Amino acid sequence: MVSLRWPRRRPDVQPPLLSLALQGGGAHGAYTWGVLDRLLEAGIRIDGISGTSAGAMNAVALAHGWTTGGADGARAALAAFWQAVGDSVPFHLELLNSLNTSADGALPTPMSVMMGFMRLFSPYQLNPFELNPLRDVVRAQFDFERLRRDCPLKLFIAATAVRTGKVRLFHTAELTESALLASACLPTLHHAVEIDGEHYWDGGFTANPAIYPLLYECATPDILLVLLNPLQRDDAPRSAEDISARSMELGFSTTFLREMRMIAHARQYIAETARWMPLGRLERKLVGQRFHLIEARELAEAGKGSKLNAAGSFLTELHALGRARAEDWLGQHYRQVGRQESVDVGGLFL
Repeated sequence: MVSLRWPRRRPDVQPPLLSLALQGGGAHGAYTWGVLDRLLEAGIRIDGISGTSAGAMNAVALAHGWTTGGADGARAALAAFWQAVGDSVPFHLELLNSLNTSADGALPTPMSVMMGFMRLFSPYQLNPFELNPLRDVVRAQFDFERLRRDCPLKLFIAATAVRTGKVRLFHTAELTESALLASACLPTLHHAVEIDGEHYWDGGFTANPAIYPLLYECATPDILLVLLNPLQRDDAPRSAEDISARSMELGFSTTFLREMRMIAHARQYIAETARWMPLGRLERKLVGQRFHLIEARELAEAGKGSKLNAAGSFLTELHALGRARAEDWLGQHYRQVGRQESVDVGGLFL
């Protein structure tokens, strides 16, 4: 049953458009699935989506379903995708996961041992034939030809060019199976994805997610950031495992944090100079942009290996957490969309 906690708008007034920035995070992307599921249920309208890695998977699933069945189709496509991801986990690993007493989603012991091998050997040695269950899921779930032809949403899927370190954004009309897999290509797990003679790794190295296409190529000034990596931690890590996890987390967040910091600095500079210097087109756009935030604070203490735990039971738990967080956001900030920013960008990123 649809919750009535969040404030409803007048039925004769369309909700304002939102653009979505979806961060990557492996299996934690199921949390974003829960967020999107609740927002779509609430009737939000979408202009563009920037997504990286798991965020890219969610973006394409949403867009695929939206193209064929609107918001309800998007919800169904997201559920089908994550169900397929969970079903791709071998039964014995799902069983081990159910017996795992850890509350932080950490990987069962056999998976942890396998991850240890991946620190010593490259995927070209451990997986010479590039077996990738995610490829089978993507191929079965998404019709890229229809997506390129009919999708009304602006999509920006980020991947990283291995040779140059540059970000590559695949737009809606460019999306293919390879482009989506490139966005989620962790170099310790998979072979680099080759597209038109260029090799690509996970987009998280260069944009997690990219904000600038939502600023320059979308009509709406309202951008909702859906972040899986919490912006702040209560304490500095001390154990080797926690230090490693935090280092990896920062490595995949640096470009996003730098981009948001530049936006906050630019706004600060504009505010200081607006009294004596007329605003140009870029300045007016930056000042008029409105940011909103849904942050997966519940995942701050998740186990290091939980981002690789694709067991169906864990994904379902993450979905429920994401829905609950979106419900809170709807109740607290939904009425601000289209009117005012609901997050202090300067306070968070400067």
